[in-house]
Amino acid sequence: MLTQLRRDHANMARLLHVLALKHRTLAHGKRPDFQLVREVVDYILDYMNTFTIPLERLYSEHLLAKVPEADELSGRLATDYQALHERLKQLSDNIDMILMDAVVPMDRFADDLKAYLDAHRTYLRAEREQLFPLFREHLTDEDQQRLLKMLPDGAESSLLQLQEAYPQLYAEFKEAPSPFDRE
Repeated sequence: MLTQLRRDHANMARLLHVLALKHRTLAHGKRPDFQLVREVVDYILDYMNTFTIPLERLYSEHLLAKVPEADELSGRLATDYQALHERLKQLSDNIDMILMDAVVPMDRFADDLKAYLDAHRTYLRAEREQLFPLFREHLTDEDQQRLLKMLPDGAESSLLQLQEAYPQLYAEFKEAPSPFDRE
């Protein structure tokens, strides 16, 4: 289970890297491929809704049953994740406006994109450093196997859909460095 979570984190970090490259283009005063940015944002939103949110709920319920003192951490992470989701939906709305040739200040969009990237990376780090150790410590192998069976078909089928639906994005995703290559 933790291997799957680490793989999901690595994949999300790669997607964030693709967005960071587009942010860098904006920071240099150039126009990135907003259609590709749209694809990344759509993919992450879909992934959040269909896989990550149910995953978080399932794991939190099981963890809290064993470690009630993890309630504060679980609540904070849930609040942070909801804020991430809202930031991403706002970015999505702004991308829609940009793609419809509406006037959207690029400096504000770049700032919003950077704030989202920073917040999502911080969230992933908090999960790795604070939540994953609790899973390791308090969930048995049997618990983990049972939870794996309860998870929606998310990560692997989602990557296959990414490859099929967004070939350019998938190519950039595959080129992006995995954050765990350095560990």
